[in-house]
Amino acid sequence: MFGCCNNRQNMFDMNMNGYMEPQVIEPTINKCIEKEFYHEVPHVCPIHTHVINKHIYKHTYRPEYSCSEECQNMNIDCGKCSNFM
Repeated sequence: MFGCCNNRQNMFDMNMNGYMEPQVIEPTINKCIEKEFYHEVPHVCPIHTHVINKHIYKHTYRPEYSCSEECQNMNIDCGKCSNFM
């Protein structure tokens, strides 16, 4: 009945009376099948952490007292006693 469109030997078929009749070849029907293929692509995302340590010094001042003492000796010479040497 329906011959393959690529097979040229079956271009004619016998009808019921035994006569060869040419086959009607219809236009090719194109089918489109879409397939989706998913691929996992690993990406490396480098992350660098830089730590800054801040040392903050608060200066406070407190007095620290010291004391010193000096002794001075004074001689009062009246001048009259210088003859007693």
